[in-house]
Amino acid sequence: MPRLPPATLYLLWIITGGYLLQMVVGAPIEDWFALWPLSTGTDGFGGLQSTPMFMPWQLLTYAALHGDFVHLFFNGLALWMFGAMIESTWGTRRFVQYALVCIAGAGLTQLVLGALGLFPPGPTIGISGLTYGLLLAYGMLFPNQQVMLLIPPIPMKAKYLVMLFAGISLFMGITGTGGIAHFAHLGGMLFGWLMIRYWRGQPPFGGRRPRIVR
Repeated sequence: MPRLPPATLYLLWIITGGYLLQMVVGAPIEDWFALWPLSTGTDGFGGLQSTPMFMPWQLLTYAALHGDFVHLFFNGLALWMFGAMIESTWGTRRFVQYALVCIAGAGLTQLVLGALGLFPPGPTIGISGLTYGLLLAYGMLFPNQQVMLLIPPIPMKAKYLVMLFAGISLFMGITGTGGIAHFAHLGGMLFGWLMIRYWRGQPPFGGRRPRIVR
């Protein structure tokens, strides 16, 4: 197997280490590093609650935590499949910028929609916002590349895979299926799409000299 580029490898180590800490330390890790809703943190009189609360760093740290091994495995698989190729194409610096935007963007989406009361309050964990953003980037960079699904094992062009996963997330988010942060997945895609448009000098970021981005 070819050597993984550095940022992709570090991300795999980070999510693996975060999951191991969850198993060893337990709830305190999620209290501090999961993404808690904006409504947590005050008692209504200007004082702090004793329950977990939102902190700014959680917009990034929540991505290092996962609900169970299956959650970790599929996110790690997506990082390996798409992240390595994208980092090799863009370079590590741009890949890291993109990853941070997708993670924070997915977190912001979850916070805003949660504050609007679109789903029950609770902590958010997982790097799925980035993996969906990487899937989108892969589909934009290599739209006709054949990708093999695991379940079911059907080959599909990358551009159709992006539309399939986006459609499933939108449907499941609207119907409130499964207690999963589906809108955060879409938020990762949206912010990733905006980042690529920004790099390319495309609307809504017109009037600037585009950088070379495939």
